[in-house]
Amino acid sequence: MRATKTAATALFLAGAVFGGYLYGSHHAVPRAEASQPAEGVQYSCPMHPFILAQRPGSCPVCGMELVKKISGGKISDQELSKVRHVALSPTQQVMANLATEPAAVAPFTREITATGVVAYNQERQGKVTAWLAGRLDRLLVKSVGAPVAKGKPIAEVFSYEMVTAQEDYLLAYKALRLFGSSIVPIFNQNATGALFDARQRLRQMGFSERQFEELQKSGKPDVRLAITSPLSGVVTEKHVQEGQYVNVGDPLFNVADLSVIWVELELFENDLPFVKVGQEVTIIPSTQPGEPRSGRVKLIYPFLDPKTRTAKLRVELPNPDLKLKPDMFVSAQIKMALGATLSVARESVMETGKRQVVWVETAPGTLVQREVKTGARSGDRVQILAGLQAGEKVALKGGYLVDSESQLSHAQQTPVSALDMSDMQMPKQQNR
Repeated sequence: MRATKTAATALFLAGAVFGGYLYGSHHAVPRAEASQPAEGVQYSCPMHPFILAQRPGSCPVCGMELVKKISGGKISDQELSKVRHVALSPTQQVMANLATEPAAVAPFTREITATGVVAYNQERQGKVTAWLAGRLDRLLVKSVGAPVAKGKPIAEVFSYEMVTAQEDYLLAYKALRLFGSSIVPIFNQNATGALFDARQRLRQMGFSERQFEELQKSGKPDVRLAITSPLSGVVTEKHVQEGQYVNVGDPLFNVADLSVIWVELELFENDLPFVKVGQEVTIIPSTQPGEPRSGRVKLIYPFLDPKTRTAKLRVELPNPDLKLKPDMFVSAQIKMALGATLSVARESVMETGKRQVVWVETAPGTLVQREVKTGARSGDRVQILAGLQAGEKVALKGGYLVDSESQLSHAQQTPVSALDMSDMQMPKQQNR
């Protein structure tokens, strides 16, 4: 009886197991089919866009919850396959601080900035020299920086040769007055010739018309000859001392007129086509940044500095208050109107070395990389010559983050989304 009961129990258990197997094979859902995610749905980390998964979960890098990644939407898959694109979810757009701005056609002014120094106006410089040999009995200007006026004496020279020349002039002058009305023509001609020769000799010594008039009125030679300044300005160099003997042609003083000065600017060679002679330039002195001055381009030097790749630009401007001094550092702004043209914000354009690109929003959350040709730059704006149409929205902020995600996703031969989330878990996290 015991053996019979044991056999019956074993037979019953075998039948129950076999019936359960048959029932499960007809009614149970396969595990692979039940856990298969929806087609095209991906989950990404807002902080690490390169993490892609087919199921929700946590980021293996930072632990943040993965969010659903939205695909292109209004743009077709065929079009997306032809261009470099990035699709961002609203959360990713917020995390990337993404902002767009439409390209617009508006008046565009190119602004060129340059630096330079104040220089002497070489057209308003002069040198005072000795017109005759003698002794400097008196210096009326005793130091550098002293102001001088045109035609005013700045030194007095004693010369025996000058005294003799004045006596000869007085004799010829008196002879002409005596024989000028003579009936004998030869007397009149000789007196006129002698007066002319004496006058020319004195003029070579620096005699002025006023000094001739004074000599004729007094009838006595002046033992000192006054040396005058050829222009008004300030003394920049002093070469002699009082009591010194000088020869003909020796330099005494250097004089410069600072009421109109030059500014020598350094301009990069790519800015040269936008600058012309006569163009207005705003000069901002380093010592008076709130007092800009206005001048005009006088000369563009016909050569470049081979080391700095810059060309010098000469600007002439008035300096009535003499606040601009030679060798003072200044900055300059040159503006040139280019008319209405298409432009975008400078931060929208990314330089890749040989080309410039922008990210254009083709649909909400979808950005496409576009190569553009840029032109002039003005402040925070860049002129667009080709590659973009007016009204197209370009990434204003967050463009570099979008470009980084695009490069990472295109560089990967095997997408991270093809891996299971369990494969992305780092060993250290599992050990924890």
